[in-house]
Amino acid sequence: MAFVGDQLIGQVGQVTMRIAGIGRPGEVQLPMRGGSESFIAYGDEVIERGAQVLVVGARPGRVVEVTRFSS
Repeated sequence: MAFVGDQLIGQVGQVTMRIAGIGRPGEVQLPMRGGSESFIAYGDEVIERGAQVLVVGARPGRVVEVTRFSS
């Protein structure tokens, strides 16, 4: 069975709780199962609430690694 987080890599979501930089997580909403779900998110920089992010990695336990996304 595939790790569910692998399916999230490449998804674009929105920050719902500020990501404060390395080692300081925030929260993002990501499209999943026809709706959206919340995930703990880590990034290498400060990303403010409302910004769009791209999922670049996933960890067990509903945790993703993200980077800022510009469309």
